[in-house]
Amino acid sequence: MPHFHATVRVGLRPSVLDPAGEAVCAAARRLGHGAIQSIRIGKAIEIRLEAPDAATARQQLESLSAQLLANPVMETWSLELHSQEV
Repeated sequence: MPHFHATVRVGLRPSVLDPAGEAVCAAARRLGHGAIQSIRIGKAIEIRLEAPDAATARQQLESLSAQLLANPVMETWSLELHSQEV
């Protein structure tokens, strides 16, 4: 069965405040990085899986992302899927 590698990136919706991102942005400016206008902090989740084909793998990962990895009220997510040679 084919193996796949995926990266799911989860971040706060633009309408949700990001206090951690604001704190890092302020610290970056204090360190002399004044060109930085904003920072948003998110997470990247690396997943390896077996599936009969890319379409099935994508469907499983989309379901997992929507149901478990991201809070749909506050967060958005994106998916990158790659075939993996074994």
